[in-house]
Amino acid sequence: MLDAEAAGGSTSRTEQRLAELIDLLWQTDDLRLERPEPDDEARNAIYYLDDLYAEAAPEVLTELADRLAELGGPLPADARPLTFGTWTGGDRDGNPYVSAEVTMRVLRLQHEHGIRDAERMLALLVDELSVSSRVAGASNELRESVRLDLAALSEVEQRFRRINVEEPYRLKIRCIQAKLQRTRQRLAAGLGHTPGLDYLGSAALLEDLEVMRRSLLAHRGSLIGQGRLTEAIRVVRAFGLHLATMDVREHADAHHAVLATLFDRLGEMDRKYADLDRPQRTALLVSELSSRRPLTGLATQLDGADAKTFGVFTTIRDALNDFGPEVVESYIISMTQGIDDVLAAVLLAREAGLLDVHSGTSRIGFVPLLEQAAELRAAGDILDKLLSIPAYRRIVAARDQVQEVMLGYSDSNKDAGIATSQWEIHKAQRALRDVAAKNMA
Repeated sequence: MLDAEAAGGSTSRTEQRLAELIDLLWQTDDLRLERPEPDDEARNAIYYLDDLYAEAAPEVLTELADRLAELGGPLPADARPLTFGTWTGGDRDGNPYVSAEVTMRVLRLQHEHGIRDAERMLALLVDELSVSSRVAGASNELRESVRLDLAALSEVEQRFRRINVEEPYRLKIRCIQAKLQRTRQRLAAGLGHTPGLDYLGSAALLEDLEVMRRSLLAHRGSLIGQGRLTEAIRVVRAFGLHLATMDVREHADAHHAVLATLFDRLGEMDRKYADLDRPQRTALLVSELSSRRPLTGLATQLDGADAKTFGVFTTIRDALNDFGPEVVESYIISMTQGIDDVLAAVLLAREAGLLDVHSGTSRIGFVPLLEQAAELRAAGDILDKLLSIPAYRRIVAARDQVQEVMLGYSDSNKDAGIATSQWEIHKAQRALRDVAAKNMA
């Protein structure tokens, strides 16, 4: 009788709660009256990334590894099967309120949350990793790593140095936590990275975790090494300290507008930059990209929209210096209609110090976005011409021979209709595949 009454009470409370939620839905606006700003959109996206970091991602990655192992193809320790990307704070073409300052604010916000998420994960790990070196031993690599960290990180409390003296894994995690704290402080103060004291991207953090993993696997700790610690490593590989890699996007015309200002100031041509047709612009940009002279210098002053467009490239450079190489990887040129549209963005990136074709370095990749039916039909030809330029091929080589191309379904739908759009995208994919195969031969 008591059980029945208890069950009845539970059902009544559940129904009451459902009634409350339904009532709240009826009294909630369908849409917000105020349009969210880019910072608001970023916070909303980060909310979900935080949630994924804590629960879903570890489970999905572990489940994937288990299934692959059952099929005879174990997931390598350094694999990165899951990553996240975002346009929030980087899509200038889609949102006129996205500025260079907004981009940097969003990246800093992502890092604040990414560091906090990593700290929460490590707090759980330090509770579990109670392995004693007197019982199981530890690698010389781990012991030396802990020794160097403790010598450099004065903020690791003396009580931890004392009570964890025979627990090298816990001591190592305390040192990692101290480096994460220093990383947060460095970013807040706008200071430069100091190797060994803080993190620039996730590479050094991953190496610290891998040192622990290698020691566990060699000293009777394979269960925890291949269990919770490997799970933590996979999560850090997926999210880094930045949570999601930001794609930056700008309209092709904006880049040409900046270059028009720069070239017209030089006064070297018998006509204005804006009067050049596509083949003439392409020839000019290829020549300039292959040269060693800069178009800009300390005395160069850009105003208005030109300054904002070029400022994004310098912001990307500063972000890579402050946060590491994973924060921005792709620069997307929307409404690409010819290879000159891609080369214009490449040349501005060179001026900002993001690449050097002569040394074969490029800190970002360039992504043409083909959005209308005519450009989709020309996709193969555009990519083939782009890859035929030696200077541009060196940029692709610097990006591990990866060239990304985006095909727009939204604008092509508006331009040609759903059926035609889907068919042209399919044909464009096949053409791009063929061009890639030809250029890799």
